[in-house]
Amino acid sequence: MWIDDRGSELLPIPECRRLLALGAKVGLHGHLGITKEGAPLVLPVDYAADGSDVVIRIGEHLFGDVDGELAAFQVDNSNYEQAADGTVAEGRWSVLVRGLVTELPDQPAELDLPHPQVAEPGHRLVRVRGDVVTGRRLGRPTESGQAGS
Repeated sequence: MWIDDRGSELLPIPECRRLLALGAKVGLHGHLGITKEGAPLVLPVDYAADGSDVVIRIGEHLFGDVDGELAAFQVDNSNYEQAADGTVAEGRWSVLVRGLVTELPDQPAELDLPHPQVAEPGHRLVRVRGDVVTGRRLGRPTESGQAGS
């Protein structure tokens, strides 16, 4: 187990994939970040996990033409639950996926995409390829609310 200088456990890729899938299954929303007009644009999105990749439904105009762009997707779970034996349950974690975006012509049959929680979600499907996947299980919070080791 690797611990960073802030007391967070660095997660191996298989655990990151598991948490991505878990987050999608329980309906956590993530954030998609992409550069538009020279500045970052980050918006909450609902997603489906496909291994290290994520598939997202986006609007027709908001992100513009993203095919072939680099993007970042992050999903977090900030719930902290301590079991009776003192261990932390799924608890507090964060997974970051960075990679190339490709627009999909159709919904992959094997994926059950959630219906986005916005009034007009759009109909475009994009895949963020998991070129770089990193994750952390956040350190146990102290009484002051800050993470500690």
